Amino acid sequence: MAWTREDMARRAAQEMEDGFYVNLGIGIPTLVANFIDESIDVTLQSENGMLGMGPFPYEGEEDPDLINAGKQTITELRRTSYFSSADSFAMIRGGHIDLSILGAMEVSGTGDIANWMIPGKMVKGMGGAMDLVAGVKRVVVIMDHTSKAGDPKLLKTCSLPLTGTGVVDRIITNLGVFDVTDDGLVLVELAPEVTVDDVKASTEAKFALAEGLVV
Repeated sequence: MAWTREDMARRAAQEMEDGFYVNLGIGIPTLVANFIDESIDVTLQSENGMLGMGPFPYEGEEDPDLINAGKQTITELRRTSYFSSADSFAMIRGGHIDLSILGAMEVSGTGDIANWMIPGKMVKGMGGAMDLVAGVKRVVVIMDHTSKAGDPKLLKTCSLPLTGTGVVDRIITNLGVFDVTDDGLVLVELAPEVTVDDVKASTEAKFALAEGLVV
């Protein structure tokens, strides 16, 4: 049985470690905040100038002035700090963010990512996407394994405009978890009741199986 979006977010939360500074991208990644282990101290950073984001507010308690980079209303913590976008991107470009968890339309077998140009839609630019994949210590992608049309999103070569080349470290899809290595993709974990043949049928990029993978 393939993972749900909440399952993928829960799995991605396991990538966090105590003391990490983390940036969560728009879409499924925002759900990761709901599954952070209470035993670790993680600080969430937003490109629009907020460090130490709190959880999503309860209905009726929203403050329209408190939003993340995806324009979702959020809450603040006692330790929350605010600053300019210039300072925010200085944190990202300076290598001070430990982990970025992003969505994607396509990822290649060599870790290229396309996640800013939505087919058929006009966009103003890639925003902070390029900075997040270039300046962060580790990049994890969460995405559905195939498009709504059923086409693979793990490709030999991305067809959409790239955000970054060779920048993705790990990919979490609704079918399993892949590491990007110098030799290509390695399947390290399968979702419950998903088989290797299921993954092969939905994946264009070649991948190897990790030693000890339970299939």
